[in-house]
Amino acid sequence: MLAGLVGCGPAAPSIKIDGSSTVYPLSEAVAEEFTRSGARVNVTVGQSGTGGGFKKFSALEIDLCDASRPIKPDEAKRCVAAGLDYLELVVAYDGIAIVVHPDNDWCAELSVDQLAAIWRPDGPVRRWNELDPAWPDHEIRLYGPGTDSGTFDYFTEEIVGEPRSCRPDFTASEDDNVLVTGISKDRHALGYFGFAYYEENAERLGLVGVKPTDDAAAVLPSLETIRSNAYTPLSRPLLVYVGRPVLERSVGLEFVRFYLANAGGLATEVGYVPVPTEIAEKNLQKLNRALTATVEPTPKVGASSLSEVPRS
Repeated sequence: MLAGLVGCGPAAPSIKIDGSSTVYPLSEAVAEEFTRSGARVNVTVGQSGTGGGFKKFSALEIDLCDASRPIKPDEAKRCVAAGLDYLELVVAYDGIAIVVHPDNDWCAELSVDQLAAIWRPDGPVRRWNELDPAWPDHEIRLYGPGTDSGTFDYFTEEIVGEPRSCRPDFTASEDDNVLVTGISKDRHALGYFGFAYYEENAERLGLVGVKPTDDAAAVLPSLETIRSNAYTPLSRPLLVYVGRPVLERSVGLEFVRFYLANAGGLATEVGYVPVPTEIAEKNLQKLNRALTATVEPTPKVGASSLSEVPRS
């Protein structure tokens, strides 16, 4: 996606962003607003998945990496090997939506244990009536993000209990729009992706409540339940990794400052939960420290970061 191409004559400077398809709508919105502000710069935003983004980031092919999970140790090592210092910023919060076809009138809620029984490699559940005898005697056709997606990593860790542990026989795509289309045309489908994509396509999909334990009440994802962490365990922070080189360019530093200043309002517009004031201030503190010292790889941000979101 090309967010801005301004002017003629000498080529305008460029900023390249890639990575998570979940964070993509927010970075795309920021890039478009930055261009509208009059900045003479080409900002390109791609969505090759969190893993794909980190590969490009450590190869110095992009300036910022969108991520829906924290950087992994092997990815951090590749950055170190490339001499790339980086900054980790929490830019919004999101929930992972469990979705079905809109005509699915039997499955309104699922527990984490039921989801695990469906998705784990040795899971016993393959048909709807294996979850409830009253449900259709029909194969559950599964849709989910591809293995380069941070959403895949987060979902498998939280639901199956082991990152990247998943049955292989599901329709996978790094493009959430492909998943939306597939599920919306398949009455016996079950899938998952970021809540923002559900909101964009709510008229084409059914939403399933999640029960953290079998005896708990089911909770549907919403801005309110994600903000309060009531939608557990499928609420998470969204991240942007900023390479040191882009901060050493005036237009790059201007863009990063613009991103942090506008992420809150734009997060709401694209269906995410803005970070609270204290997290926004931490982001600015990290940036300011980075301008006066070498950027050290920051500690891992995990699901526990959601405890920093003010409770409703």
